[in-house]
Amino acid sequence: MQQERGYLVGLAGVVLTLLWIGVFKFTPTEAEAIRPLVESHPLMNWMFSILSVQGVSNLIGVTEIIVAIGMVVGIWKPKIGYWSGLAAIVIFITTLSFLFTLPGVWKIVDGVPVTEFFIFKDVVFLGIAWFSVERSRELMNKDNN
Repeated sequence: MQQERGYLVGLAGVVLTLLWIGVFKFTPTEAEAIRPLVESHPLMNWMFSILSVQGVSNLIGVTEIIVAIGMVVGIWKPKIGYWSGLAAIVIFITTLSFLFTLPGVWKIVDGVPVTEFFIFKDVVFLGIAWFSVERSRELMNKDNN
């Protein structure tokens, strides 16, 4: 199936990025880099009341790594793929929400509004995660019939 190949290439990009960024979360450099994002987010800032900056970063990193592994396993185990896809959707929506929760993230440069463009990669990742959920649901329904 031709579309399956395209999905697998997109999935590989999402998984490799989640793994890479997830591992990087265990470094003090990345922990400090995400601190302002998490501190300014109304649904995430509470984590600093129970964990250190590195602890929050580690927790996010572990989550990203588990979701990435789950998405790979989901190729053969649709139920795991379904739940991992949903978790990935939450991750990518959360990342995209930083565009609205981080003060000063938008600037006007030469009359054009610009922002942290790296965050926009998550629009594509969101699409792959959504596709993963739909694919897994179809496979689970097929197995039940």
